[in-house]
Amino acid sequence: MARRTPIAIVMLTALTPLGASAQEGARDALQARDDRIEELERKVELLADELSRVRTEMVVPADPELASLYGFGPAASKIYGRDRGLSIGGYGELNYTNFVGNADAGRDSFPGDTFSDEKLDRADALRLVLYLGYKFTDRILFNSEIEFEHGLIGEGTDTAESGEVAVEFATLDFLFNDHVNARAGLMLLPMGFLNEVHEPPFYLGVHRPETERRIIPATWREMGAGVFGHLGEEIEYRAYTVTGFNAAGFSSSGIRGGRQSGNRSLAEDLAFVTRIDWTPEPGLLLGGSVYTGKSGQGQTSSLTGVDVDLPDSRLTLGELHAQWRSGRFQTRGVFSWSHLANAGALNEALGNVPGVDAPIADEMLGGYVELGYDLWDLFFEGDSKSLVPWARVEYVDTQHDVPSGFVSDRNKAFWLYAAGVDFKPTPNVVLKLEYRNFDPRRGEIPDELSLGMGFAF
Repeated sequence: MARRTPIAIVMLTALTPLGASAQEGARDALQARDDRIEELERKVELLADELSRVRTEMVVPADPELASLYGFGPAASKIYGRDRGLSIGGYGELNYTNFVGNADAGRDSFPGDTFSDEKLDRADALRLVLYLGYKFTDRILFNSEIEFEHGLIGEGTDTAESGEVAVEFATLDFLFNDHVNARAGLMLLPMGFLNEVHEPPFYLGVHRPETERRIIPATWREMGAGVFGHLGEEIEYRAYTVTGFNAAGFSSSGIRGGRQSGNRSLAEDLAFVTRIDWTPEPGLLLGGSVYTGKSGQGQTSSLTGVDVDLPDSRLTLGELHAQWRSGRFQTRGVFSWSHLANAGALNEALGNVPGVDAPIADEMLGGYVELGYDLWDLFFEGDSKSLVPWARVEYVDTQHDVPSGFVSDRNKAFWLYAAGVDFKPTPNVVLKLEYRNFDPRRGEIPDELSLGMGFAF
């Protein structure tokens, strides 16, 4: 027994370090396992965050800088900056108008939109617009504009209960290359400055120029298809075939009532419109556009008491435009004219009586020039704000030449002198002040003092 005791002591002494080492190894293994689990959990959390970010960017990506592309306004162009998925943008404008001059002039002679014959000042939630786009692939995308007007929708026509919800455009674009691309759907016609780019921060004044409402009937859209792109670095073009006007809606005030706007549009008569813009140097834009198409749409009128086929009445509308921006200075101008074939026969078919009724004109014309100068940088530096006083001179005549036997309504020919100030506390928000003085060839039209606010995003 005495011999076994030293042996046992020796074996116990030898095994004790081995047991301690085994325990330490087990603890190390457990710690390594815990470290791996913690690392895996961290990676899973990072992957979850990244997946959430990717999903969010696919649905509502971060906004790119607003810039006008392919004929659309800056906010409507956001979809082109996306890699894939949904784009949401929009704009809004609200205004107040006070009639301050020629207060005795009848509202029925006023060239703007009216609710009634009463000479009452107006405050209007004029527009709230949403742009919705979706990029299916790098080359196929959808873009649209949905507009809400006058704050609400109701059945009234002469009160503030009336309003409108309208699809201003809805197109599919097929992008092939920089030179040739295709577009189809409900199209904005590429004429003037404001029919395509009509977001309030990007034009001067509370009200749109009358030339681009009465001669070019903005906002003007029709069903159609066409191509667009660039020819070299300096020339941009658009060319579309679209549904033509409905001549039954023409009047002495112009062609605005003949727009079909994609609302079960008659398509017996189609039209063609094309636009070319030339940018010979940064800040300078020169261009023009032409529209031509028949407008009878194969209809029959019974307004005279007997059935009469509406004549073909081809409408040709053209415009020239120019814009120059240099430092604080900006100026732009538009001149537009139109010719309506068979205007005499159209007036007869629609029941307009020579010497009694103001006729639909053979020819209309209008134009304006405006100047603006940003004063903000004169007082402050390194700031994105702007303060632009501006002035505009405009002439509009929707009765420039009328069919034989008719007498033109000279109240619908007027000079318009406008001036105001646009203040932008940030580039996509604007506060506006405007005074408009109407000088018609006959009669009187009230002057206006207007306040407005607008935004785009």
